[in-house]
Amino acid sequence: MKTRFATEPGIDSSRMSPHRVRSLIHKEFVQIIRDPSSIAIALVLPVFLILLIGYGLSLDAKEVPVTVVLENPTPGSASLAGAFKLSDYFKVTEATSMQEAVKLIRDQKVDGIVRLSQDFDRQLASGSASVQLIVRGVDANRGRFIQGYSQGALQQWTNQRAVSEAAPSVGSARLQSRMWFNEAVDSHYFLVPGLVVLIMTLTGALLTALVMAREWEQGTLEALFVTPVRAGEILIGKTLPYFLLGMVGLLLTASAGRFLFHVPLKGSTLVLAAVSALYLLVALGFGLFISSTTRNQFVSGQITLIATFLPAVFLSGFIFDLTSVPKAVRFVSYLLPARYYVSFLQTIFLAGNVWSVIIPDCAAMMVMFLILFALTLRKTQKRLN
Repeated sequence: MKTRFATEPGIDSSRMSPHRVRSLIHKEFVQIIRDPSSIAIALVLPVFLILLIGYGLSLDAKEVPVTVVLENPTPGSASLAGAFKLSDYFKVTEATSMQEAVKLIRDQKVDGIVRLSQDFDRQLASGSASVQLIVRGVDANRGRFIQGYSQGALQQWTNQRAVSEAAPSVGSARLQSRMWFNEAVDSHYFLVPGLVVLIMTLTGALLTALVMAREWEQGTLEALFVTPVRAGEILIGKTLPYFLLGMVGLLLTASAGRFLFHVPLKGSTLVLAAVSALYLLVALGFGLFISSTTRNQFVSGQITLIATFLPAVFLSGFIFDLTSVPKAVRFVSYLLPARYYVSFLQTIFLAGNVWSVIIPDCAAMMVMFLILFALTLRKTQKRLN
């Protein structure tokens, strides 16, 4: 049974009233001030997350414990061992036998073994010296880092040796490589943009879902339904205050990424703000739609975490490369706004205003916002079911 609420006689509620909207926004700001948890989620949590993840989480391998086996210490092998010791990526211990090194890697005291054979100098003099690298591959990603860093240390030592011994210039070639968009190969360059997505999702979807569901549980919205206030005005009044809180959270997060972790912003600040505002509206729409459907705080919170926050972590490209996941999972990711926002943030921070990427991402988020707003407006009608 559906019961529509009547409005006060003589009051025209057929048109949207700016006065009523201002009153609802003022009411919501008063409620935010009275409820410190909303401010904590919107402002304190972003700062806490970016400091915790920014300083405490890194996908780079630094000071990796390895042991260098010098079976027969010679000038050449000692020089190469010194190159590993001077590298910032390794924490080197020396061993004189493979048995000693194997015991260290089995006891998980080191993650790799660099073995220099007894005739290393003789092989080096003949032009073809081999270095054996054994990596503890329990963590495959860390193992690939160790392989790459070892190759880099060996290549750097080879180049320095060629320069010091005045290698002949005729018939020689040198490989010069460069990493685009992240020359420092610093994982913070893509962790911080991804963290912006998580914070905007939490502020937009989770906060509004809980607040709106609480209004349903306490009967506040039913009290509003007997007034001339329209459903669209209620949604604007609920959305705008948390939109402003979310933009403040964006400012805090982006500033911390820029000035604390030195992540470059190669694109336009205005473009960053505009597209972030669009994504925040999508997140707010998710929260409003879920709460309007469930009308229960606990259920709304659980559904919001499952439908928005967890996909923003696992299916947005923030941590995992989507090109390597199964096609079915990749198809699901196209339905998530976080995928497009992550793509935009990585582009605007590291590459600049690449419009061929930014415009499709914005178009997808705009479509999602319109759909969510229409569904929420349909669910938030002045009637009880």
